Amino acid sequence: MAVAASAPPASRGRRVLYRARVLLRDPTVLLGMVMTLVLLYLVIAPLVSVISDAGRVQYGDEARSGQAPGSWTSYYLWRVFRSPVSKLLFWEPLWHTLFVAVGVIVFALVVGGSMAWLVTRTNVPGRKFLAAALVVPYMLPSWTFALAWLTLFKNGRSGGQVGYLQGAGIDTPGWLAYGPLPIIVTLGLHYYPFVLLLFGNALRRIDSQLEDSARILGAGGRTVLRRVTLPLMMPALSSAVLLVLGRVLGTFGTPYILGLPGDYNVLSTSLYHAIRDRSTGVASTLAGVIVLVGVLVVLVDTRLVREQRRFVTVGGKGAMDRRSDLRAWRWPAFSLGMAVFAASVVVPVLTLLLSTVTKTPGVFSADNFTLKYWFGSDIPGAVGFPHGVLRGTELWEAAWNSLRIVGLASLVCGLLGLLIGYVVVRGDGSRVATFLRQVSFLPYLVPGIAFAAACLSLFAVRRGPVPALYGTITLLVVVLVITHLPYSSRSGIAAMMQLGREPEEAAQISGARWPTRMLRIIIPIQRGALVTGVVLPFISGLKELSIVIMLTTSGTQLLTTLSIGLVDYGYTQLANGVVLVIALVSFTMTYLAQRLTKSSLASGIGG
Repeated sequence: MAVAASAPPASRGRRVLYRARVLLRDPTVLLGMVMTLVLLYLVIAPLVSVISDAGRVQYGDEARSGQAPGSWTSYYLWRVFRSPVSKLLFWEPLWHTLFVAVGVIVFALVVGGSMAWLVTRTNVPGRKFLAAALVVPYMLPSWTFALAWLTLFKNGRSGGQVGYLQGAGIDTPGWLAYGPLPIIVTLGLHYYPFVLLLFGNALRRIDSQLEDSARILGAGGRTVLRRVTLPLMMPALSSAVLLVLGRVLGTFGTPYILGLPGDYNVLSTSLYHAIRDRSTGVASTLAGVIVLVGVLVVLVDTRLVREQRRFVTVGGKGAMDRRSDLRAWRWPAFSLGMAVFAASVVVPVLTLLLSTVTKTPGVFSADNFTLKYWFGSDIPGAVGFPHGVLRGTELWEAAWNSLRIVGLASLVCGLLGLLIGYVVVRGDGSRVATFLRQVSFLPYLVPGIAFAAACLSLFAVRRGPVPALYGTITLLVVVLVITHLPYSSRSGIAAMMQLGREPEEAAQISGARWPTRMLRIIIPIQRGALVTGVVLPFISGLKELSIVIMLTTSGTQLLTTLSIGLVDYGYTQLANGVVLVIALVSFTMTYLAQRLTKSSLASGIGG
């Protein structure tokens, strides 16, 4: 009996030892638990922190709220939604945001949809070239178009040098220079490639025989469009609308550049002003609203996709993709496509470039051209940046900061995305795998500027063993990793789902431990997914402004924040020069990434 009584502890010890050996040989569960804790702190905790700050009295607001710092309060909800200043803080920016969003959506649908039909369903000349050229605007920073617009139409209302038209003696009205119209047009030029890609792929999959059958039965062109083509396009249409809406909701650069001179605030700029004014509670409330709207947008998209699964065609080898013969309109249609390309790429880039080599806008005499804004050592009136863009150290320091910070964030993001994919696929539907799959996608639901505000709320002060990170490279890297994690994690999950267990099991039978299997088997096989998970965040991070605008300091200046800083000082030519550098680097990296991954953003839609 005594021997039997001592057996259970020994048995339990052997089981614990066995499980420890299993974990060492296949640490999927342990790895999943570690990454769960990491994502809980880096994704969930910032959102909880920003919501908490919206409900607690912040230091400096004791007199206004009538409560002690740290106590629960509804003061900030009242101030944002019901107070005498709520119109300026929230309701007016909300209305402006919705108005701009609707305008951008309509603009992008008209331009992107028509161009998608042109390159996908017609015999327009140069279809492949147009398909590739018309996605170039998305490779440029979104505020490139805003600066080009300002360079053309700026009047004397905001001070500094006027635009080309004003310089040529043409009076530019305020509604054309600043406010909703230029914001809608410039954002529409940047986001119409989304619609082009979504509509192009959807149109390419529609079986032309369905439309032909409707015509044979006597349906006119409008009836075919209304009863056949548009219903089949509904999933792409809803995705395009909600995707553009989500992007506009969190964008900062364009509304800031074109809205500030006309006192035209949207939610993102109102949030930025609140943080700059150290109104933490108000900023947290605004960030919470933006997060809520972003989540609702994606939930609506998910619901629509679920309901629109009935809008499918049963296709196969019999599916046909017949193109309309434009006949005499082929070359005019090509000219229209080239006009869109010129308006969205050639004109903005040439406008910015021309402004950097002229002293006075709109004057094209020989003595007005100069290279001092690029190479000059002494520019009169430029306090704090008295030299050309390429002459001083500011640009190179900002470029080095951008490359090292964004590069490090991209590497971490790619590796983390691959590990998440490994745990999710190998976890076989476990709770940890499900949690990682959902939480790694959560940052996609949150507009960038709102998530940056949430991280600022969490890391601005010391919390336990974690020191205050504001103004450090670490915070920038962390935020860039988390905000781009949805792309790398989805790439990792998709890649791991195509990789069976056999190669890893063969290495395991041979005695290879898990680190060896990852380095010698998994990563080499999945290097394509890893490259994608690194390159995409790197390209996006180089031109990112909404996320980093509130997190950088003078010691962590990036190319994007350097450009906006020059805009604030009214140094138009210098700001345009920095944006051109960003655009060149972004386009070059996008091109190299497509060559490296042997892919194309417009793959298929112009084939």
